[in-house]
Amino acid sequence: MSDPVPLFQAPGPAAASAGLSDVLAPCLPVVFCGLNPATSAVRDGHNFSSPSNRFWRVLHLSGFTPYLLRAEQERQILDYGCGITAFVSRATKGAAELGPEDYAFAAPEFKRKIEVFRPRKLAFLGKPAFAGLIKAQSFDWGRQAVTFGGAEVWVLPNPSGLNRSFSLLALVTEYTRLLANYD
Repeated sequence: MSDPVPLFQAPGPAAASAGLSDVLAPCLPVVFCGLNPATSAVRDGHNFSSPSNRFWRVLHLSGFTPYLLRAEQERQILDYGCGITAFVSRATKGAAELGPEDYAFAAPEFKRKIEVFRPRKLAFLGKPAFAGLIKAQSFDWGRQAVTFGGAEVWVLPNPSGLNRSFSLLALVTEYTRLLANYD
């Protein structure tokens, strides 16, 4: 894989989480996109670092990585054709702390980032990020009928420990559907 390219930092409120970097390289098969970083992830300096977050376990169990990565090993995800970013860069304790102004502020920079890095697939982790971007509330899980920044769009359940609507098995099932459509 290519060397990671530094995170774009927009001025203003979205730059508040500058301590947490994207894990991106050009033309990855898939980039996983969270809504925004958790304050604990910014504090720890690694994406999905909370022990209750199931992201790393789900990636391994669904076949994206051959072994279980830890948050401290996040840059190794590039070796498996995957990247990590967030729609809104402002860190919060929970998604409810974000409002429409956060989405509106983040959208242009996010679109530019996706157009520059050109992933083949962009997998939103949870519906709020995609809903905030397209300003729609009703859509199904899985592959979407639209593209964004040239990438095929998928919406997957959020693996956050705060989202217990999906069991580990249900998460793995949804992520495995994306892997089955991996090019």
